[in-house]
Amino acid sequence: MTRAESLRHLEQEVGVMIRRVRRVVGVRAQLVHEDLQPASYLMLGYVAEHGPLRASSMVEIFATDKGAISRQVQHLVDLGLVARVPDPDDRRASLVSATDEAVSRLEEVARHRRKWLGEQLGDWTDARLDEFASELAAYNEALSRS
Repeated sequence: MTRAESLRHLEQEVGVMIRRVRRVVGVRAQLVHEDLQPASYLMLGYVAEHGPLRASSMVEIFATDKGAISRQVQHLVDLGLVARVPDPDDRRASLVSATDEAVSRLEEVARHRRKWLGEQLGDWTDARLDEFASELAAYNEALSRS
């Protein structure tokens, strides 16, 4: 296979992965809360792992505009999945953090996700799994430089 053919094959497989991830994110969002939007699910997961943080930080992290972040944060607040608290360093600003209920729901979804993934990849050796994860990390790192 030529390099051009390999790159075309890589693009095709990444496209399959993206479509699968989009579908799965929608399902997982529903498992956390029946009204949770997929984009807000991704934000909630990030806030639960890295929060509390300012909405302005999320604008940079998610490479989107302030209005979109504001709408998603409000959506999460309305669902009771995040809370806004005053920023102790600047009382004019607020920090967004995941509620205990959201963290619990996210953890439950993650447990099910890892169990399912373990079953699907049950015939992969630990070495193959580690190698794939390392190669995927290298791919992501290479693309993040652009």
